[in-house]
Amino acid sequence: MSIEYYALHRTPNYTLLRLVSSDHTNKLSRACVCAWKAAIEKLAEDALPLIITGNEHFFSAGADLHEIAQLTGPAAFEFAQLGQNLMRAVDLFPAPVIAAVQGYCMGGGLDLALACDFRIAAPDAVFGHRGAALGLMTGWGGTQRLPRLIGKARALEMFILAEKVSAKRALQMGLVSRIADDPIKSAVETLSKPSCHWRFPW
Repeated sequence: MSIEYYALHRTPNYTLLRLVSSDHTNKLSRACVCAWKAAIEKLAEDALPLIITGNEHFFSAGADLHEIAQLTGPAAFEFAQLGQNLMRAVDLFPAPVIAAVQGYCMGGGLDLALACDFRIAAPDAVFGHRGAALGLMTGWGGTQRLPRLIGKARALEMFILAEKVSAKRALQMGLVSRIADDPIKSAVETLSKPSCHWRFPW
């Protein structure tokens, strides 16, 4: 399994999957997307609850814009499909998936958090889809998942205005389930409750 794009911490009750990168912004490059998809599909075989996180400053800055700028039409379509496949693997994971978000959760990183079942944010977490400010729009499923979660009007506001949303406002909007000083600890505590021994049917 790759150690360049993520780090795993396994316990008998859950797995922590941490996104890592050399610049610590956790950009979702093509190679990173492929590595994450393979890791999540492998972890699905154990069907243990999964916590996805980044570092204290970045959950993920989103897709690698320098890489995107080099894509032609067919290559861009392939990259969109790769991202969709990753989000689908998270969405269809056979056990609960919690995004523990600290710092920036932007663009494709927000798409990844949206594909999780729950999102727990640190007080300093920041969410956004900034693509419109760059003439871009996500092709990784965020345009479908975000309106379903927070409503069409608020989702359009986030997409069109390309605004940054604080953890407090994200909670008010229903984008996150709760705010916790230590979102990973909060996720672990949630999964440790007897009532949370879930198994999903897909």
